[in-house]
Amino acid sequence: MTDQVPTLEVVDLATHFFTKAGIVKAVDGVSFSVGAGEVVGLVGESGSGKTVTGFSIVGLVDPPGKVVSGSIRLKGEDLVHANAERLREIRGNQVAMIFQDPMMTLNPVLRIDTQMIEAVRAHRELNRAAAREIARNALGQVGIPSPNERLKAYPHQLSGGMRQRVAIAIAFVNKPDLIIADEPTTALDVTIQAQIIHEAQTLCRQTGTALIWITHDLAVVAGLADRICVMYAGRIVEAGPSDDVLDRPMHPYTAGLIGSVPTHNKRGERLRQIPGMTPSLLNLPPGCAFRSRCANAQSNCQQTPDETTPFDGRRLRCHHPMTAIERQP
Repeated sequence: MTDQVPTLEVVDLATHFFTKAGIVKAVDGVSFSVGAGEVVGLVGESGSGKTVTGFSIVGLVDPPGKVVSGSIRLKGEDLVHANAERLREIRGNQVAMIFQDPMMTLNPVLRIDTQMIEAVRAHRELNRAAAREIARNALGQVGIPSPNERLKAYPHQLSGGMRQRVAIAIAFVNKPDLIIADEPTTALDVTIQAQIIHEAQTLCRQTGTALIWITHDLAVVAGLADRICVMYAGRIVEAGPSDDVLDRPMHPYTAGLIGSVPTHNKRGERLRQIPGMTPSLLNLPPGCAFRSRCANAQSNCQQTPDETTPFDGRRLRCHHPMTAIERQP
């Protein structure tokens, strides 16, 4: 990282949901940081806690959910204890979020220009003409052709890929310090997906915006993220530089995710998969949450593994890490 103080620093974050059935520990002791212009991939299966982590950062966890402990610091400022008014000032200005469904960002009954101008003027004292010019330039930045025409359109008049580009443009329009992208390309075809990933990466490099890319798809973060944090059952089980984690996975869960990508299988072979299901966060087993699905599990896996740093820049929660021989297909 280039800055001494990272753009975002999350330390021991715990977000729990207090339901009638019991306490759901959706996020349980998560720590990571993101520097200016850096892309961090938050990877895991559905239910691993990655989306709740993103919502916790921007203060969008609704009851019965609550951030119960830990700290979230944006350029040194504490967000956990920030009041509602301060969080409204920060959202869309210093921190923006891109959702999986662009219609969570876009209002279907308002034209694109109305929505983008409002997004600009909510945080800057500009007249409509100046705000419209900023909106037009933002659409051009994300590769939207004929931006003046697109500004006059309603969301339903645009394709899915175009709507997602508009949502990305809105996220970048106020040059935020941090963007959290929650699986924004999952519903798009591969060509559009690649274009949007490239545009997001380029914008981060140009503007110095820090980006957290939440996904279940390792193929997406492979060419996008500088670092990867792998989540399982509310915790980060492995983290490190992207190439290191993907080429030399140490946690059996990470190796399982990589092995289940179809391109890693030889022609004619059955697809590999991780056995079993993600455990219920209401009734997590004692010790390592992955042990019931893990081929390396032994008796000491009934104790919760501490986080270790086996190499510089790598973090791991595992009693029995993968060896080089085990990693071979």
